[in-house]
Amino acid sequence: MDKITIKDLKLFAYHGVNPEEKENGQNFFVDIDYYANITNACHSDNLDDTVSYAKVVKCVSRAFTQESYDLIEKAAQIVADAILEAFEPIYRVDVTVKKPEAPVKADFDYMAVSISRERN
Repeated sequence: MDKITIKDLKLFAYHGVNPEEKENGQNFFVDIDYYANITNACHSDNLDDTVSYAKVVKCVSRAFTQESYDLIEKAAQIVADAILEAFEPIYRVDVTVKKPEAPVKADFDYMAVSISRERN
């Protein structure tokens, strides 16, 4: 099982249940692990034999920011769906959405949701 990782992709969006979150927005960090057979790329050194992380980043950025969601659970699902729809070689994706500015009166690094989705 081959895996490509994108860690702490910083995205600004308007997700949250509070009015100020929807109005002002905030930073989120997204981690993506995606699984595809990249054996050919390991031997060929050819970009066409892998799933470009640059293309995945564009897909994730577009999906994550095109609409506003109340829950980061929904935002994570939208990202997973977009990746699986756009890149047929990817058969599994793990998505973590981190919300470091969550409106919670506590000292924390971030609140997060992690999901794993596989192609049916």
